[in-house]
Amino acid sequence: MTDTAHTTRISQVGTVFVPVADQDRALEFYLDKLGFEKRADFPYDGDSRWIEVTPPGAANTIALVPPTEGESAGGDETHCAFATEDIEADHAVLRARGVDVDAEIARTGKRRSGIVSIEVTVGDPVPPQFFFRDTDGNRFLIVEPD
Repeated sequence: MTDTAHTTRISQVGTVFVPVADQDRALEFYLDKLGFEKRADFPYDGDSRWIEVTPPGAANTIALVPPTEGESAGGDETHCAFATEDIEADHAVLRARGVDVDAEIARTGKRRSGIVSIEVTVGDPVPPQFFFRDTDGNRFLIVEPD
């Protein structure tokens, strides 16, 4: 029996916030380069704008938001990971579209940079995976689960 007095009712991951310097440029990248779809795009609070994009058919979305006041967009942090059914094909498509992707897909037996920081290395990544960066330098991981 679940202890409802001490348990949240959180049922899913909703939206991941990704700080971008130029929302129009970021929107173009996510739609044209990654093939995402736009789920929301509307003004709010005077001169602010809310934009959400997502892989087709996905439940979770990515909000392309201005950076927090006093901060810059982008950076070396990984905000989320995406799953793929064909890592070879996705790596090739993104490279062909000019996306900043790792030169090679990391596989068992090969070192790659860490998830949180490129200063750290992972000696034996499993399953196959690679990082890509958006136009602001935000880093994402693509993984082909076993």
